[in-house]
Amino acid sequence: MTDRTTARVVGVLFIVATVAFTLAVVILQPVLGAPDYLASASLSGTRVGTGVLFELINHIAVVGIAVAIYPVLKRFSKRLALGYVAARSIEATLFAVGTMYLLALVTVSREFVAAGSPPASHFQALGSMLLSGHDWDNAAMAFIAFGAGTIVLNYALYRTRLVPRWLSVWGLVSAALIVAARVMVIYGIEPSLTIQTALDGPIALQEMALATWLIVKGFNPSAFAPEPEGQA
Repeated sequence: MTDRTTARVVGVLFIVATVAFTLAVVILQPVLGAPDYLASASLSGTRVGTGVLFELINHIAVVGIAVAIYPVLKRFSKRLALGYVAARSIEATLFAVGTMYLLALVTVSREFVAAGSPPASHFQALGSMLLSGHDWDNAAMAFIAFGAGTIVLNYALYRTRLVPRWLSVWGLVSAALIVAARVMVIYGIEPSLTIQTALDGPIALQEMALATWLIVKGFNPSAFAPEPEGQA
């Protein structure tokens, strides 16, 4: 695969991952955010299944990004290339754990409805635990891994000048913001919707800008000019 093709593949995968994750949130939120989420999950099997499918597409795409760009980054720094693959693999694994919580929640919801939806039952306690696990994993842990991977990638891009440095700096700053937002959640600080949007928005825009650049422009050819390899 040529460098130009690699850039296009990486750009497309960034878009696929972002669109799939966004659709999963939009599809699942009405079910998971409902006061009677157990009954809602049981009655919305198709909706939940579709949301899970988009989550799985996201998990595959984020690993695909790291695998696709690995041969390019490896020419400059094998450590950074491996670090990016590792970070995105951890991110995908953590997101997959959240998806497993969701699938388990669907099973519990069906048992809950089959039992006649008893109030204050062990189904509700178990459902609450599974929903909390899904939310914690998706809202905090996986995004910290995502932020770490974003820092590694944009540092590598900054060093190599494979894309304009302003784009890499934007990515580094945006990654720091999203990690800060998730650390706040871990410490029990719930930012307002406005603050959350301000912290999360820049990375979404940067990834789409990076994806567009890679698809349209590709990697900077001058970055591959003959010179001593970057040190790992």
